[in-house]
This record gives sequence, C-alpha cells and structure tokens, in this order.
Amino acid sequence: MPIDLLVLGAALAAGVFGNLHCAAMCGGIAVGLGSAGPVEDARYRALASNLGRVLGYVVLGAAAGGLGAGVLDLLALDGLSTALRAAVGLVLLWMAIRLAAPRWAARATPLPALPLWRWLAPLSARIPAAGPLRPWLQGLLWGWLPCGLSLTVLGAAWLQGSALHGAATMAAFGLGTLPVLTLLGWRGSRIAPRSGWRYAGAAVVGGSGALTLVGPWLVSVPALGSALAALGCRSVGM
Repeated sequence: MPIDLLVLGAALAAGVFGNLHCAAMCGGIAVGLGSAGPVEDARYRALASNLGRVLGYVVLGAAAGGLGAGVLDLLALDGLSTALRAAVGLVLLWMAIRLAAPRWAARATPLPALPLWRWLAPLSARIPAAGPLRPWLQGLLWGWLPCGLSLTVLGAAWLQGSALHGAATMAAFGLGTLPVLTLLGWRGSRIAPRSGWRYAGAAVVGGSGALTLVGPWLVSVPALGSALAALGCRSVGM
C-alpha cells in the first residue's frame, strides 16, 4: 500500500510551520530537560529527549493507525474507505486553521480534562535518575502529553487506517518540530518565527487537506489521475 505523500507532507509542514505553537506550549519542557544536568552534556540531552518525543509520537501513530485498520476490517462497508479519506482531508483543513489561528482554535475546541498524565506519572518515577537512557525515556513520556496540534495530527494518523501509515504520519510531524525544540533544549532560549511563517504553513497544509478531501474523485479524471497517484493519493484501506 503506497504511502500517502499528501498527508505525510501536510504532517511534516504542520510540524515545521507549527514551531511557534510548539515553542510556546513545549518550550519550557524542552529547556527543562535540556538543562537538567551538566552543561557539557546539554546538547546530548536536548537531542535525546526530542528524539524520544518523536519516538513517542511514532508509537501513538502506529497504535492509532492500527485501531483505524481494525475499524475498517470490522465494518467493511461499501464507501467507508472513501468517507475516511474525506475525513482525513477535513482533519488537515482543521490543522491548517489551528496553525493560522491557534488561540481561536483552542477556544473553539478546548481539550477535555484527560487523565492520561495521571496514568503516566508513576512511570516517570521509574526513569533512571542518571545515565544515557534518562533523556530518551523522559522524551518518550513527553511525546504522550496531550497537545491540540499533535492530537489533530494523531486524528489524521488514525484515519489513515494503517499502523505503518499512522506511524509515518506522526513521525513526519515530530521530525518537523525536531530542529527548533532541540535548539531550545540546548540553548535554553525561545525562538519565535514570524506570524507570516505560520500563515504560509497553514496555506500548505490547507491545500493538502483540500486535495486529500477531493482526491478519491479527482483520481478518476484522466488529466489528474497520474499526478495524484504519484503522490500516493488513495482511498483509505485500498
């Protein structure tokens, strides 16, 4: 089953262009993990904790995509895969809105009080007090903290209907956020891209969402079919 490059590219763009959001929401965590130890090891701690965070995203994406695949197999309804494909497009469009107007989006869809961190807190106590694995494990738990933007991308991963595609979607998002948050953890200073950068990202993600939404129907158009097929445009579950 080909990787859907439209969705993958949108997830990567959400990470790259969402760095202003990420710096505001997770900058404190990045700085805290990067500075928790000797100064000479700060670069390693910053990189390891952020790679651990991306690994956490990948695990969540695989689980969500696998769950989506189970739903497809269980229901096996005609037209369901196309409907899910359209739903992925809608999620990407909402992702674009989150990038362009994060404060409005947060007010419109506030996160529910999730007990997830309360369940994960005992695990944090089991992390070794020192050693090279500590920042990796801290980053892994960091990746499981609820965040509006990452949960939106996770929704797209679930709708991919594939553990592999779900993991790839979340990996692309995580890699997009990696440079800025790693630098924050290493240098301990905030980076604030200009709002125009954020709007450019919203346009890229929104365009991908629109193509994803109508892709299953545009593929049947001879002039567009080959181009969309090259991008991996497909109905979920095909």
